[in-house]
Amino acid sequence: MDYLSQLNSAQAEAVTTTEGYIRVVAGAGSGKTKTLTARYMYLVDMLGISTANILCVTFTNKAAAEMKKRIRRQLPDQDLARITTFHGFCVSLLKEDCHVVGYPKTFLIMDEEDKKAMLSTVFEDLGITGRDITIQEAIDHIGWRKGGRGYVKTLIDSDMNHLLELTQSASTLKDKILYRYFYEQRKCFALDFDDLIYFALYILNHSREVREKWQQRLEYVMVDEFQDIDKDQYSLADILSGYHKNLFVVGDPDQTIYTWRGADVKFILEFPSRHPGAKTIYLNENYRSAPQILAASNALIEKNRERLEKRLTAVRGDNRKPLYFHAKTSALEADWITANMRALHEAEEGIAYSDMGVLYRAHYVSRALEESLIKNKIPYILYSGVEFYKRKEIKDVLSYLRMVYHPDDISFLRTVNEPKRGVGRTRIAALKAYAAAKGCTLYDALLANLETESFRRSHAKDYARLIEKYRAVYDNMDLTDLLAGILHDSGYETMLRSAGEEERLDNLAELKQAIFDFTRKAGETVTLGNYLDHAALFTNMDTGEKAQAVKLMTIHSAKGLEFPVVFLCGLSEGIFPGKRANTREKLEEERRLCYVAFTRARDRLFLSDAAGTSYDGSFRYPSRFLFNAEKENVDYAVPLEPGLEEKTQSIVRETEDLGEQRCVPSDVTGKRVRHPVFGAGTVIGVPRDGQGLIVQFDGIVTPRTFADSGKVTFE
Repeated sequence: MDYLSQLNSAQAEAVTTTEGYIRVVAGAGSGKTKTLTARYMYLVDMLGISTANILCVTFTNKAAAEMKKRIRRQLPDQDLARITTFHGFCVSLLKEDCHVVGYPKTFLIMDEEDKKAMLSTVFEDLGITGRDITIQEAIDHIGWRKGGRGYVKTLIDSDMNHLLELTQSASTLKDKILYRYFYEQRKCFALDFDDLIYFALYILNHSREVREKWQQRLEYVMVDEFQDIDKDQYSLADILSGYHKNLFVVGDPDQTIYTWRGADVKFILEFPSRHPGAKTIYLNENYRSAPQILAASNALIEKNRERLEKRLTAVRGDNRKPLYFHAKTSALEADWITANMRALHEAEEGIAYSDMGVLYRAHYVSRALEESLIKNKIPYILYSGVEFYKRKEIKDVLSYLRMVYHPDDISFLRTVNEPKRGVGRTRIAALKAYAAAKGCTLYDALLANLETESFRRSHAKDYARLIEKYRAVYDNMDLTDLLAGILHDSGYETMLRSAGEEERLDNLAELKQAIFDFTRKAGETVTLGNYLDHAALFTNMDTGEKAQAVKLMTIHSAKGLEFPVVFLCGLSEGIFPGKRANTREKLEEERRLCYVAFTRARDRLFLSDAAGTSYDGSFRYPSRFLFNAEKENVDYAVPLEPGLEEKTQSIVRETEDLGEQRCVPSDVTGKRVRHPVFGAGTVIGVPRDGQGLIVQFDGIVTPRTFADSGKVTFE
């Protein structure tokens, strides 16, 4: 069929090599989806394999839908149900075989909102409030406990009474919640997304009959985005292909960017050692990006050590290098970006705004850019996120500032019980009734009722004390100090930190930066009222029709997408790579993420960062990734000031040397080591944070834990 004639030699080899273990290393823009689709069609059309005997696993429902769409153009009458996600396949398996573990085929699949609703019921039944533990903390604990996998047997073997007994006998609050959650799950035979994979693995591992049935049925197993799979997904693919031994995996180690959710690059890197005789095919021809963009991308990613050696070559032609701009401030960086957008859009053969993508490491980086886009009336859409001034934590904190400046009912209702202070619906209803009778604000109603029996049992007095404290002094305070004081004294920042809400904390840090920039620009005349008016303008302005709009998104959200024009902003040390990238492994993942960003661009790539001082007094320097791309591959919009690159390089030496010391080999358990004081020993594990080593020394009864693996030498 004509699909074969559209393949290059490497793609054709991947399509027609049908038997055995095959690893396809497919670089960015190399036609990975095209190859995977063609191979599926080849198996069905040329070899006559039934679609019921081919499992093709993609990473997202969107990717599965796109693949089905392409195949149906060539094979319109085929059943493509087994082109699916890991979770989708597990549902199919469980619908057919969940009787093995005593579950009905009508089991309930819970999404995240269902989990939260179930936990709300658990909290209510156990008399737990948000002051004891948050819903999110409970979800995190349940996910962590389920990671041990042993819970599946508990759910399967326990009757309802036993689960209640486990709840009552639990020694910690978190475990009480865990077992009561299991009780609620078991009551309605509900499975959450984690359960789908764990239950499927349990059945395959414990029922020889079911395992052999699926192994014999699935003659060919194909896995897309193999660099992003976790150990459970790998186990599924390995087990299912265990009879016919036809496992075809496609991925790019240079695009492993999801280790924070369990992905492990070693599964694609070590594929040949896990499957002796496996064949590796490289797809190195890039059909997406212009040659100069690709040259910068190759130079960047080659700085990583944990990768397979490959170098993409461009098929198309263009002579424009990525353009880099080092701005004096974040506002000037944003204005430079919007100026280039307008120039490209208004050129003779103008580029549509919808063909432009703005990428950044985290959403908080978008604040200055959003302000500039609104100011310049350029329409934009924020993908996988909420516009900066509309994010919950930003609106909450601005409401605190409004309460200090001039209390209003809307701000009061947003802040009085955030964090939880026991001012719930009943007490709010009483305040509303009082305010209506007296013709006053809700805040005045609260002040008037603080000594009543009802409010003495809450923490409302703490809230009133906070507001009154800052109402008395805000006129004489620096705005950044005012914000910091409110965040600390209210407990808001502590609440987010306790819940591990790192992105929300980053957003608050960016708000501090926004206030710092505003006060510096406005000079001595700035007031709290001035800033609140400024923020309100950006909160309430409408940029109009957004169908033809610039796309703003994190780099993680951009995975799998491409744009004619890409702006990558916020390329500063401490932002990208982030401050938490404190090991070589974490730095390499940040570099892979930058590589993904570079390779989203087809025709033009714009890079930018901003100098200046942050709200915490630190100075911002250009990212090492700019220099990793090599100067000859990048055009500079303005020359860099002397010393800036040298300062970045000194930061790199400090952080990467430190990271090198902390680095732990991927598989260290059982290896022999030597310590200058303790002598010889054996590694028995690593600490829970993954950094350092736990060593049992020959001459010491109990093991020793080292935060820094550089303290021992591997023999």
